[in-house]
Amino acid sequence: MEFVVASSVGVLTAGGVYLVLRLRTFPVILGLAMLSYAVNIFLFSTGRLAINAPPVLQKYGEATYTDPLPQALVLTAIVISFGMTAVLVMIALGAYLEADHDRIDLTDPEDNEPGRKDGAA
Repeated sequence: MEFVVASSVGVLTAGGVYLVLRLRTFPVILGLAMLSYAVNIFLFSTGRLAINAPPVLQKYGEATYTDPLPQALVLTAIVISFGMTAVLVMIALGAYLEADHDRIDLTDPEDNEPGRKDGAA
């Protein structure tokens, strides 16, 4: 079980980093979402991966239980990442409507001044 969770965290992180490094806005947003999913799975796995165990301790003794704090943190992180993704999609949509493309501009804004030639001062 731990191998599957660790592999999924690794795959989501690798895919998220790859998409964040793209030059279009929509893959960057998907990459950030994948990175947040990887963090959520990692946080969820810190609460001990116990199958068929209650989320809270029922009896005092040697009972295995799952820690509820990581579950609460993951639930909060899911809500925050959903809101962040919605805001980023709206910003990207506004940029697309204004510029008629969704490519990320990597040129220096000082190079586009009207009085400059060949980027010299």
